[in-house]
Amino acid sequence: MVKSPNQVFFCPEESQFYAQCLEKMVLSQSHTTDPIVEFGAGDGSPVIRALLNSSFEGVVQGFELNFEASQLAKLRIEQYGLGAYYQIHNACFFSNAPANARYLIANPPYLPAPDNQLYMPSLHGGDDGALVTKQLLAQGCEQVMLMISAYSNPVDTVDFALQQGYEVADFMVTPLKFGYYSCEPKVRDSIAKLKCKRQAFFSERIYFLAGVLFRQKSAATVCLSEEFLKVMTAL
Repeated sequence: MVKSPNQVFFCPEESQFYAQCLEKMVLSQSHTTDPIVEFGAGDGSPVIRALLNSSFEGVVQGFELNFEASQLAKLRIEQYGLGAYYQIHNACFFSNAPANARYLIANPPYLPAPDNQLYMPSLHGGDDGALVTKQLLAQGCEQVMLMISAYSNPVDTVDFALQQGYEVADFMVTPLKFGYYSCEPKVRDSIAKLKCKRQAFFSERIYFLAGVLFRQKSAATVCLSEEFLKVMTAL
């Protein structure tokens, strides 16, 4: 089953990094039966890769609106025999996710643009790219692991998370080249405007993508917010 990049999100480098972040910061740290909900499961490959490399024994409930992507994810889950650990729902996360979910993971849409008339409309993250990320942080889950782009207003995103009662508990960062989706003229124009307002950070060819674990504040939490932002705003 082959789909074009306009039907199903396709970026091997980003998907592999998301999987690494899930394995290190979520699956290896969670109790063996803690359920996890996922916003935007896509083709399922990041979670599948992470599950295959971990001893996690709970269940990941993935929500994906794109029918083609959800069907591809279900096929791959079946091929790897992971049906007991990863379940895909072709439904809206915000309307159907369990209200009492403690753990949330996502690689949310983060392309900044004035509208969603893009190569792939579902990747639109609002004017500054942080709209959906903030919506997920507002759900109130105990722990939230999100992918955050340095060109999508990361400083304001962290400030919003702090206001919601979170702290940065852990993070991983990788450099990525601008690709098929982020090189669309409308997106690059929005990114350039954000940079002028110190809301986007990147060099001519690369930007930083981070996997960030937000955790509700507690006496035992070591906050890494300042360290994280120092890395993300370095370019």
